[in-house]
Amino acid sequence: MQKREKSFGIQMLSVQPDTKPKGCAGCNRKIKDRYLLKALDKYWHEDCLKCACCDCRLGEVGSTLYTKANLILCRRDYLRLFGVTGNCAACSKLIPAFEMVMRAKENVYHLDCFACQLCNQRFCVGDKFFLKNNMILCQTDYEEGLMKEGYASQMLLPASERS
Repeated sequence: MQKREKSFGIQMLSVQPDTKPKGCAGCNRKIKDRYLLKALDKYWHEDCLKCACCDCRLGEVGSTLYTKANLILCRRDYLRLFGVTGNCAACSKLIPAFEMVMRAKENVYHLDCFACQLCNQRFCVGDKFFLKNNMILCQTDYEEGLMKEGYASQMLLPASERS
């Protein structure tokens, strides 16, 4: 049976002065600090809840941690170790799982590769781009092609509306 990955929330809680100190799941000492973290149904010192790979303090880098193969990980290391990678539709090189990408239909691109494939114009947030025969085109090159070939519009969402 294969273990599945899970993501969990991290809560920062204020310690009430009149309560019995809780034990830290990381170091097994009592938590006497003003704040503690609650994650994986356990309590932690802020310094003890760390990524097993990069040692970053998970309470500082976000409100989520990931577990797999008995490791507690930050998002970046989880994706680096276990994330699904793919190839860029423009350059065919591998895209690391943690890298930001642009998507156009089923195609995935490095940010640097997401440009008009005729004139190499890079797109800014909000710019329109077009996908014709699996090629990314700027509005100028797309419209010139329309005039030459008369192909139908396949306009996609502006960059600002894509995730």
